[in-house]
Amino acid sequence: MQFSSKLIEDAVKEMAKLPGIGAKTATRLVLYLLKQEEDFTTSLASALVRLRQEIQQCRQCHHYADSQVCSICASPHRNKTLMCVVETSQDVMAIENTGQYNGLYHILGGIISPMEGISPADLHIDTLLSRMPESEVKEVILAISPTMEGDTTAFYITKKLQAFPHISVSAIARGVPIGSELEYTDEVTLGRSIVTRTKL
Repeated sequence: MQFSSKLIEDAVKEMAKLPGIGAKTATRLVLYLLKQEEDFTTSLASALVRLRQEIQQCRQCHHYADSQVCSICASPHRNKTLMCVVETSQDVMAIENTGQYNGLYHILGGIISPMEGISPADLHIDTLLSRMPESEVKEVILAISPTMEGDTTAFYITKKLQAFPHISVSAIARGVPIGSELEYTDEVTLGRSIVTRTKL
């Protein structure tokens, strides 16, 4: 793509590094910014710089936070007997958007994957276990991707949590998505749906 300005070209190159943003979309965004008032672009740039410089990880659950403890862990209104274990902060946001869960979280930072060189030591599993003795947690919910690596991670965590007999371990239900048709559902999902069926 030809540019009349090196400044525009550089901005497009940087914007195109974002996930899901190609060269055309990056160009459209850069040209959009140029049409806005200077304050708009300055505020955006300032917010991004502050985000990068000031964002922290919660020392308890590893979620993104403005301080050492995130608003979820600090809230007195959360159900402290429930803890949902997820892979990433995006998973926390997705679950929070459902409005169906009011417990605590713990973010692993990924899943065990020998092929990619990710072992249990590379994840926040030790900090999960260290939270158990002093907490009020009675149930740990494993909300981990239903892949081979995810199942391996869930199995590993379940074994480790056996050291705390007062804590039960559960996993989120897996099944056929609402609104989908059975003929288009893969065999593994359909099979698990039948095995984990619920009574009506």
